[in-house]
Amino acid sequence: MDKGLRLTEKWLQRALWLVAVVFAGFLIGLGSLVVGNLWDVEAPLSVEQFMDPARLGQASLDRRQAGERLDAARERLEQATQKHSVAQSNTRSARATFDNWLATRQATARPSQDPELVARTRALDALEAEERKALGAVEAEQQAMLDATQAAERAQAQLDRLEAPAHEAFAKASKAKELRVFLYRLAVTLPLLLIAAWLFKHKRKTPDWPFAWGFILFALFAFFVELVPYLPSYGGYVRYLVGIGLTFVAGRYAIRWLQAYLARQKAAEALPDVERRQTMRYDLALARLGKSVCPGCERQVDLKDSSIDFCPHCGIGLFDRCGCCSTRKNAFARFCFSCGTAANTTLAD
Repeated sequence: MDKGLRLTEKWLQRALWLVAVVFAGFLIGLGSLVVGNLWDVEAPLSVEQFMDPARLGQASLDRRQAGERLDAARERLEQATQKHSVAQSNTRSARATFDNWLATRQATARPSQDPELVARTRALDALEAEERKALGAVEAEQQAMLDATQAAERAQAQLDRLEAPAHEAFAKASKAKELRVFLYRLAVTLPLLLIAAWLFKHKRKTPDWPFAWGFILFALFAFFVELVPYLPSYGGYVRYLVGIGLTFVAGRYAIRWLQAYLARQKAAEALPDVERRQTMRYDLALARLGKSVCPGCERQVDLKDSSIDFCPHCGIGLFDRCGCCSTRKNAFARFCFSCGTAANTTLAD
């Protein structure tokens, strides 16, 4: 579309589009921060907010105390188990020594060793008594460990029963908050889309068009990209309904625009050649001719055929003769390419 533009004008157009994109980029960055921070408009939710503080405090205290008793019982059980292991080792060692000594005595059969036999037997009995005592301590600590474990489980079950309705209320409140925050975000982005529509209709062809297009790009991004991740799901119904609604609106707009465009084209093709040229832009006419398209009806025309001077579809003149040198030239050109004589053109700038 820029084939008819001057070289400097082409680069300026590209620079202005760059301005529009950069402007849109900064707006998108700012909009992303605003949309993301809207979640913090309301106070954060927690499960504890939906529980009786007194009952929660007592249940938490019971669980903490039960946990402390459980840890203490576990430590005592470990100590008792270690002492029992040491007593078992001592007993096994003493019994092995006693068995070896007894075997030696039986071999020698010396009556003088009977008092020592009695002493060794008593010592072995004392070690076995210590082992049994240690085993009893282990069993007592195991019972204490079992009691502490059951108490901790009861405290946790009590806390779970207290938290169950709170979790349900928390889930409902979280969904309600998500919906409210989504409405906040919609209230921010929807007006941007309406402003963008107004700019597209009234300002896209004004000298300030780069800023208009930059805001339009920003509004489209904010509505269709930034807002989509926060769109409530509800099983996907909302997303599909929103998609159907947006598609219907866009489709209706496209259908009406196409109908209006075809009506304008028919009306324009019914006008005389001179009046039709007054409604055409010079640069646009040259750009269409460069694509072998009729500037009047936008249909394909074989411009390489030198016998074609008029559009076979709408009848507008495409080529004529220079009034000075009679050279066949583009009917939309402002000057004759052969002699430089100004053409009597009525094309708009």
